[in-house]
Amino acid sequence: MKRCRWVNPNNTLYIKYHDEEWGIPSYDDTYLFEMLILESFQAGLSWECILNKRDSFKKAYDNFDYEKVAKYDEKKIEDLKNNKDIIRNKLKIKASIENAKIFINIRKEYKTFSNYIWHFTDNKIIRNEGNQIKTTSPLSDEVSKDLQKRGMKFVGSTIIYSYLQAIGIVDDHELDCDFRK
Repeated sequence: MKRCRWVNPNNTLYIKYHDEEWGIPSYDDTYLFEMLILESFQAGLSWECILNKRDSFKKAYDNFDYEKVAKYDEKKIEDLKNNKDIIRNKLKIKASIENAKIFINIRKEYKTFSNYIWHFTDNKIIRNEGNQIKTTSPLSDEVSKDLQKRGMKFVGSTIIYSYLQAIGIVDDHELDCDFRK
């Protein structure tokens, strides 16, 4: 099968992620939170690095239960900072906890985070035509600004563009990719 060129053919996790997950529209708040946390930890790193640590993140972050993450205290922060199986960046760890609190506030405002994130496109998928590699868009700029205005950290336009791709709002599969919908 033909895949997007960015997929490392030697990494089965990467292949599975591309084939079964990346770009598939998601409306599940737990998954949307998971991807937001993982994408924010990616800042300055490769997605492959994060993907390879995903199971460790899932365990360290209580299966990405945003209610639990929002209540993490200093002891939990220390545990995360000392966990050699995840990215141990103190700023990203603290941001993940604050972002969980803001995520919950957005859920209260919109009933679900899914309603919030999908409202930016009126529940439509953006299908990019062509094989150009983009890292930002007017949409990612808009979402990023709104999240930052609400107080989220590590949600710049490039991170948010990757996030929108991951959760299926933006379909950037290459034109000749067999997984393009």
